[in-house]
Amino acid sequence: MTRASVVATVLLTTALTMPGVISADPRHDLTVTVESNTRPEFVSGGDVLVRVANGDRVRVRRNGLDVTSSFTAQPDGSLLGVVRGLRDGTNTISASAARNRHAHARVVNHPRSGPVFSGRQQLPFFCQTEAFGLAPAQQPLCEAPTVVRFVYRSTAGTFKPLPATTPADLATATVQGRTVPYVVRVETGVIDRAVYQLAALSDGTDPSPVAPETGWNGRLVYHFGGGCNSGYRQGGTAANVLEDLFLSQGYAVASSSLNVLDNNCSPIISAEAAMMVKEHFLETYGPARHTIGWGGSGGAIQQYDIADAYPGILDGIIPGISYPDPLTVTGPVTDCGLLNAFFTRGGFTAEQRRAVSGYVSYSTCVSWGVTFLSRTTATGSCEPIIPVEIRWDPVTNPDGLRCSAAEQWVNQLGHDPRNGFVRAVLDNVGVQYGLAALESGQITPAQFAALNAGIGGYDFAGRPVPTRTSADPRALAAAYAADLVNSAGLGLRHTPIIDQRTYLDRIPIADIHTAEMSFVMRDRLRTANGTSANQVIIASSADPAQAGAAAAYQLDAMDRWLTAIGDDTSRRDRAAKVIANKPADLADGCFVSATERIVEPLTYPSSGRCGQLYPVAANPRLVAGAKLGMKTVKCRLKPLDFRAYPVTFTAAEKTLLRQAFPTGVCDYTRRGVGERPARGTWQTY
Repeated sequence: MTRASVVATVLLTTALTMPGVISADPRHDLTVTVESNTRPEFVSGGDVLVRVANGDRVRVRRNGLDVTSSFTAQPDGSLLGVVRGLRDGTNTISASAARNRHAHARVVNHPRSGPVFSGRQQLPFFCQTEAFGLAPAQQPLCEAPTVVRFVYRSTAGTFKPLPATTPADLATATVQGRTVPYVVRVETGVIDRAVYQLAALSDGTDPSPVAPETGWNGRLVYHFGGGCNSGYRQGGTAANVLEDLFLSQGYAVASSSLNVLDNNCSPIISAEAAMMVKEHFLETYGPARHTIGWGGSGGAIQQYDIADAYPGILDGIIPGISYPDPLTVTGPVTDCGLLNAFFTRGGFTAEQRRAVSGYVSYSTCVSWGVTFLSRTTATGSCEPIIPVEIRWDPVTNPDGLRCSAAEQWVNQLGHDPRNGFVRAVLDNVGVQYGLAALESGQITPAQFAALNAGIGGYDFAGRPVPTRTSADPRALAAAYAADLVNSAGLGLRHTPIIDQRTYLDRIPIADIHTAEMSFVMRDRLRTANGTSANQVIIASSADPAQAGAAAAYQLDAMDRWLTAIGDDTSRRDRAAKVIANKPADLADGCFVSATERIVEPLTYPSSGRCGQLYPVAANPRLVAGAKLGMKTVKCRLKPLDFRAYPVTFTAAEKTLLRQAFPTGVCDYTRRGVGERPARGTWQTY
């Protein structure tokens, strides 16, 4: 789409001609269009950007009160203006024009503090406005006055506070062929209880939604931050909005603290915050031609999940070092925690440990244990701002606050009445750890039996136990229905995707961001939609020059892709337009230097020159037999059948395996427990 807009319900009725009002283009039916939100029923903050088109001598009213003076004629003949003073709940914005024409749109306004669709907000909720230079705030809304400041880009390549006089080292930016001073307006405030920030080039005047800034190219980049943790706090960081790659070309940049997954591991809350912040941006700067998602790791999760479940907030996405969703990632995280503990007993070589993990390097499993395993525990990842005395303790405070990332999904999954925790979605019942390593001869039957009999699981509080972990079937059904396990078949079906795979699988880095996850999402796209032609994967090294060249190309390619889609006036559906308008030069491949890109299909398993440079491996669940799409959280079981293995087990080994799998082993040819299609897009809680 060319703008984040939607034509609301329009009624044409008989009306008297009204003299003395603004004129607009009378060629077609009179329309009233909400420009600042894709969903008129989810407007927030008491105002909304509206366009009235195809009318002559137009007058506009809000709930019967004349607001025509808020509108300004646009070059295309329409009228554009911000309607303020909306009451909470339903409002009617009506327009009348000559020749007995009348139209109206109904919008539903919500408080600036939220919620809109994400459901009951967390309490307590600790404020962190001062981390952004805002005034101290009070729970639970954490509101503070908005602050605007100006910075400039120096010729030395740094951002500095803008002084009262023009600095001698002021750089310039080039925006669509125009050279402008590199001065940036940064707005910081609170929306949806999150601290948000907007950044855009400024000509020194206040931004206007009806007269765009000369330094703005009409595009918005929404930047998402990484991690995955529980909330109960505003968050002391947002993704960086002072990004030279974007601002130097005239892009505006937006983010908020609840769009950093380490402050809030709920893609649904993140979607709500992004929608509300974007709405405020559009009401401040005017309609955007398109909005591009950007960010890596947890930032990539948010892009993929928002684009699927809440389409229209982001028009195209560039997820970096990506994962499909938090629930899918949690499987390998906890698998690695169990493997790390088991391997301390010895009995496996370094290469055998690596084979069981599936990764290029076993260091990835070690990294998962160090960085994210605590996020599955009751209090292991509590931020310092959360007082120790209110945290959960099984003896002294059994009703205390829990810091597990799963707390962010409570509105979808509910609480388990047996223990008060969020219903469990972790599961490893029937998982045959090291199966592919056994079949390939990399581990022995004795090692396979000992591993699966001794690996154990975690209890509801994330504590190691000798038995396997079992998910709550009600939680699984709810997770699939809510699209918390990303289906890839809703909004992603018609979303342009450039998956930015900075390669981190190999020593000396060998961290958690492994390349197979890009292909997990590709497999889901193909399974759900019959094609993954709307997803391009481009690999590069972590070398700053190479990664920077890749990022610049990907941003430019996405802008060209979205522009072509917006200019496509054919009757093809959105999904067809996305595929048909992909730039000819944009395809799978990899960067081998800052100046050389190979174009060739990227595959799982690896192939071609890119596959040699950036080999794609597996993870513990794929080694255990899971399908590439990894949509099965809890597998269906089949009887343990020793004839199915290409090895011979001793009687003692068979006894161990029967103990490990008393109810059977995973059958990945069947749908998982609770697995079902998502209920649809734009769900409310």
